[in-house]
Amino acid sequence: MELTVGPNQFFWEAERWAALYDDLAAAPVDRVVLGELVCSKRLPFYQDRIPQAVETLAQAGKEVVLTSLALVTLKRERKLTTELAEAGALVEVNDLTALAYLPEGAPFTVGPLVNVYNETTLAWLAEKGATRVCLPPELPLSSIAVLAKAGADLGVAIEVWGHGRVPLAISGRCYHARMHGRTKDNCQFACEDDPDGLDVHTMDDQPFLAMNGVQTLSDSYACAAPHVAALEEAGVNALRLSPQSSGFAQICGLYRELVDGTRDARAITAEIQQVEPGHSLSDGFLSGARGVDWSGATLH
Repeated sequence: MELTVGPNQFFWEAERWAALYDDLAAAPVDRVVLGELVCSKRLPFYQDRIPQAVETLAQAGKEVVLTSLALVTLKRERKLTTELAEAGALVEVNDLTALAYLPEGAPFTVGPLVNVYNETTLAWLAEKGATRVCLPPELPLSSIAVLAKAGADLGVAIEVWGHGRVPLAISGRCYHARMHGRTKDNCQFACEDDPDGLDVHTMDDQPFLAMNGVQTLSDSYACAAPHVAALEEAGVNALRLSPQSSGFAQICGLYRELVDGTRDARAITAEIQQVEPGHSLSDGFLSGARGVDWSGATLH
């Protein structure tokens, strides 16, 4: 099973953003998706670093993919999507709008923000040129198994969400700006203050969600480690790991040990919890009644 690093969902200063990809060049991952997924206003702060990051990763033997925006609404965002399609790199589509800008027949990959819930959708995307699909993180193991089999028949690689805060929704409104009494156009990049998203609690002070500009994320960090054997048996080709501000290279290394079979899920899960002592983990979308559920405590 391969490891894919998804695009950084958060807004980091350029030096920190570039350092992530320098670290990933040495990390035991197979594929890296980079670029701006959440908010086009962030892109100018690190856009000039992208070519160097791509070159560094490619020289390290990683497959490099550029992501589309999750929500294309403005003229300048349509222009950015056009430029992305013309860049000559493999593109990950996270908004079907991007398909209109890709050359007909050009191969592309599909990110987890596209709702691929059944075999018909998967077949339609394959017909359009999809070579790899990261399934939405809310799918249970039973559905993943069906889609992995369909993907194998179609020649489409199937990824599942392996680790990180789960992307739940994208909005036209900016939650960070609103919280600070600002408009979206005058947000002053408040999201930069929260490199892993801003925790949101209920009125009873229970952890609930995380907000990241226009994006809503889970409070917990999804962790597929207890299910890697079942996912591999189902025919899943890769796990997707989502960048976070601390300990990410170590997380990548732990998942590599797990998928290579050199250590078991119980040991890896325990070490992940040591790397992330303040983070709650969850795997309920895969096996539980609720997405927030966590089965890792029952591993033996």
